[in-house]
Amino acid sequence: MIDKLKKMLSGINADYADIRYEAKRDLSIVFNAHELTSLESNTTDGYVLRMIRKGGMSVISFTRESDAPEAIRIASENALLMSRSGLPVKLAETEVVQERFRPELLEDPRGISIEEKLNLTRGYNEIALGDKRIATTSIGYGEVIRGKFFANTEGTAIDEETVTTRISGSITAKEGNILQNVRVAIGGSNGFAVLRDSSGVFENKKRIALELLSAESVKAGVYNVVLNSSLAGVFTHEAFGHFSEADLLEDAPTMREKMQLGAHLGNEILNIKDDPTMPGQVGFYRYDDEGVRARPVQLMKNGVLTGRLHSRRTASSFGEPLTGHCVAEDYRYAPIVRMGTIFIEPGTDSLDTLLGKIGDGLYLLDAKGGQTSGDSFTFGAQYGYLVRNGKKDRMIRDINISGNLYQTLQNITAVGNDLNLSKAGGCGKGQTNIKSCHGAPHVIIRDVILGGV
Repeated sequence: MIDKLKKMLSGINADYADIRYEAKRDLSIVFNAHELTSLESNTTDGYVLRMIRKGGMSVISFTRESDAPEAIRIASENALLMSRSGLPVKLAETEVVQERFRPELLEDPRGISIEEKLNLTRGYNEIALGDKRIATTSIGYGEVIRGKFFANTEGTAIDEETVTTRISGSITAKEGNILQNVRVAIGGSNGFAVLRDSSGVFENKKRIALELLSAESVKAGVYNVVLNSSLAGVFTHEAFGHFSEADLLEDAPTMREKMQLGAHLGNEILNIKDDPTMPGQVGFYRYDDEGVRARPVQLMKNGVLTGRLHSRRTASSFGEPLTGHCVAEDYRYAPIVRMGTIFIEPGTDSLDTLLGKIGDGLYLLDAKGGQTSGDSFTFGAQYGYLVRNGKKDRMIRDINISGNLYQTLQNITAVGNDLNLSKAGGCGKGQTNIKSCHGAPHVIIRDVILGGV
């Protein structure tokens, strides 16, 4: 396939061009309550061509090799049209590489029968249903195998494969008129084995859903809180991480001014990194979809903004180093700047120490939806506990957190030693990215505004 891509590029008259061919296979198995409601397997493939002529960039996708000459003609004309408007597109220089990469897998899912995948998913689903107060479940198996071939006119040629597996969904408990649900997920990018022997995860989530039926609603107010890794990770991704993506800052002058490198935005104990090179994590890959080697980026160090995420174009525009964070959903899309694996780096405190530090407050766990608007955010928590004299007390529910990004970064006053990363990725910035991963240790945030009763 690489030779075919090189041949397509050889006939192009342009300042720069690259072409990406992808073949993607998806497998989905879904149970709703006891019923198997979906079993689907799809294979799709296609090409994306990008071209720069006289500073104008164009992108076109096509599905058949025979369509390449027409796609090249259209892309060439469109690039010239684009060159007449706006600033010329420039790409940061990057190394020329030629590599074939395959991740190390603990059981390649392609070697596991659909029957075994179905039975494992059914088993976890039956565990979740194992109480008459569980009203329903939606538990599914998901598998995505993405084969990517990339070549450009600079001489780079890459053949890379990524494999993602997960079993995830929701568990809903009901008693009288009260409904409560929790989310559950296991998975990774290092093979099918990561899904085995996880009955305890589903037992625990079922227990939480049942306990929520008798939990009390949180009272609205301002609290000192401990967030677990899921909730702190979602905050890091949604509220902070997107403003580390350079393409979102380009047309937002106010945010760009605030997010200047060297700005002291957070408490000095706060360190944030994005690292797509961590094997086994959902966000793992070797090269991005521009053929740039992925690398760790220190986004914040001791509360100071020290880096951001880039494509080749934004790195040139900002005059900053390449990071290898330009990723597409699949062959239908041109790549855009995306987070890989973003997380708060661990500190030294145990969870018990953090609870002791807040004395009286709240311990909040697991993200449940939310939204951001500029530097303001609102997130839900699946459940939580009152904290009295440094000890976990009664369970609480109906929890919504709101705040300002910059004030919250300053109010993170302690960081735990127990980093955990999400097992099922996902981000909907323009394109769906199932490989976007986030995480954190437990953290203390002071003066958090909670909605409630």
